[in-house]
Amino acid sequence: MTPQTGTQAIDRAARLLTLVVQSEEPRSFTSLAEDSDLAKSTTSRLLQALERHHLVRRDRDGAYRPGPLFTGYAARHDPVDDLVQVAEPTLQRMGDAVGETVNLSVPRGETVVQVAQVDSTYRLSATNWLDVDTPPHCSALGKVFYAYGTLPLPTGRLERRTGRTLTSRTALERDLAQVVRRGFAVTHEELEPGLSAIAAPVRHRDGAVIAAVSVSGPTTRIEERIDELSRLLVAETKRLSAALGYRPGKARKDGAA
Repeated sequence: MTPQTGTQAIDRAARLLTLVVQSEEPRSFTSLAEDSDLAKSTTSRLLQALERHHLVRRDRDGAYRPGPLFTGYAARHDPVDDLVQVAEPTLQRMGDAVGETVNLSVPRGETVVQVAQVDSTYRLSATNWLDVDTPPHCSALGKVFYAYGTLPLPTGRLERRTGRTLTSRTALERDLAQVVRRGFAVTHEELEPGLSAIAAPVRHRDGAVIAAVSVSGPTTRIEERIDELSRLLVAETKRLSAALGYRPGKARKDGAA
């Protein structure tokens, strides 16, 4: 057998580490050897090296999980920062393709906050929404979080921001049911006069909706492009969800809130 080079050893160790980290369940030694196409002796030697460096650990049953190095990293870093980094190519592609303002949003308490933005290329464009808390019931992003159960539905009075804001709980629930059926949310001047938006969910590996991406701009431009924008947005958010480890066939099934 030809001795493996340093690069080969790194590639093989990285392949094993990827299998462990991306798995939803602890991985057995046998499954790792089979899925990596490595000899058992090589698999054993590389796993021992990964374990020595705290990149993997074995549980009581001998199965392999991500090691304490990953736990330490997670404890020191804001997961939102990691999400923004992963989402950046998606936001940029959307911005380049549509020319409108594109936002990445996460829930915070009972509100929605935008954590990343690609600005519109138009002179007449939407506001800078970064770090701005938005009432969920009158924003496309917030409707996504309500529809998929990320945020609990409001129990009190719904604030009226414009003449088109949905202030009835019944009307809001009907709208959220449409969000689930279509796979995206739409607002027409419900947050601000003249502003419309479309948003679609971003899922974690377990299927939970942890973020949303929106396209917003003047109603005159957005409404005439709803079909085009929604198709592109849904395709891009599915791609981003896949990058976060979401696999539809293996995840839980979410329904309307």
